[in-house]
Amino acid sequence: MREHLFGGLLKGAVSLAALAFAASLPSHAEDTIKVGVLHSLSGTMAISETTLKDVMLMLIEEQNKKGGLLGKKLEAVVVDPASNWPLFAEKARELITQHKVSAVFGCWTSVSRKSVLPVFKELNSILFYPVQYEGEESERNVFYTGAAPNQQAIPAVDYLMSEEGGKVERWVLAGTDYVYPRTTNKILEAYLLSKGVKKEDIMINYTPFGHSDWQSIVAEIKKFGSAGKKTAVVSTINGDANVPFYKELANQGIKATDIPVVAFSVGEEELAGIDTKDLVGHLAAWNYFQSVDSPANREFIEKWKAFTKDPKRVTNDPMEAHYIGFNMWVRAVEKVGTTDPDKVIDALPGIEVPNLSGGMAKMLPNHHITKPVMIGEIREDGQFDIVWQTDDLVPGDAWSDYLEGSKDLEADWVEKKCGNYNKKTGQCGGV
Repeated sequence: MREHLFGGLLKGAVSLAALAFAASLPSHAEDTIKVGVLHSLSGTMAISETTLKDVMLMLIEEQNKKGGLLGKKLEAVVVDPASNWPLFAEKARELITQHKVSAVFGCWTSVSRKSVLPVFKELNSILFYPVQYEGEESERNVFYTGAAPNQQAIPAVDYLMSEEGGKVERWVLAGTDYVYPRTTNKILEAYLLSKGVKKEDIMINYTPFGHSDWQSIVAEIKKFGSAGKKTAVVSTINGDANVPFYKELANQGIKATDIPVVAFSVGEEELAGIDTKDLVGHLAAWNYFQSVDSPANREFIEKWKAFTKDPKRVTNDPMEAHYIGFNMWVRAVEKVGTTDPDKVIDALPGIEVPNLSGGMAKMLPNHHITKPVMIGEIREDGQFDIVWQTDDLVPGDAWSDYLEGSKDLEADWVEKKCGNYNKKTGQCGGV
């Protein structure tokens, strides 16, 4: 009886000790898998990035309804880098070191992405970047689910050169003055020259963020387009500067039928809530539009409006990129049975998931994905009529074939374990 009592007391003491020890551990250690969301919720980029934060919350909620991941619930950790490029790096470090997130979905501008790159390399974490960009990069710790130039800029120019696109012969490359427009236009200029376009038939112009006085620039565009050759504007103008730009085109009597504008940074979110009468008929090049008619897209839109409790909320291209990237990450984690970054990074190339237009997106060895390319014409309701798209999915190319320092480079993180392998020298490390 004494032995039985002693044994019971001992067992109880051990249980209490175990409970006390368990209580001393961090409560989040085993409970959830944390996912970082790194998008500006204030400042100049909030208008575009807040939606991407919202769609990540929706995707995480949907995954949790399916039972989570590896038997655990996913937990979103949202931070606000406030459109401040150095703050992006600080917030990325906070997500990885303090919150112990397993992956981060975030950034919009290229300068914010470049700001966080050293952090992800140093701490060996994973970033999914969802926005079209200038290419000329492939990092082991980054997966680029937005378009590279060969998945947006080059096809848009090809379309405008075609009979269907108006057989454009003169080109205005107009952009906001930062890395994405400058590098994209450098690629486009080289591409146009390779197609026989004369130097004098290319006009390049840059303006600062938030530029509002377009009168003299639009007058220059109008004069440039009066030389008897079909002229188009290829626009990498970002943010709220687009509104006065299109308004000034209308003020000076320039219609979409006269000098069409094809934009790379104007989508449904940017058009929501503004008067689109000055933009009707102009074009945008993306890999997804809300107007895509597919069962997957109809279901996505329905879930989005239900999640936001707002029937007027729109979808856009970078949202689809997060949808693809998130599902790829889930598949890779399920495949290796762990969120360990090295194993997930190695597992991601080759993963295929559905896109929202009815095809399959595949992660390539260069950490870019396959995408359809679409040209949309702006409607009065702020949506797009899709007037052209590629027959097949286009593989994202990290390095441009039209730049002298890049055309010999390839990225391959599967066999060569290199982001800038020089095919001529056989060396990793670029030129």
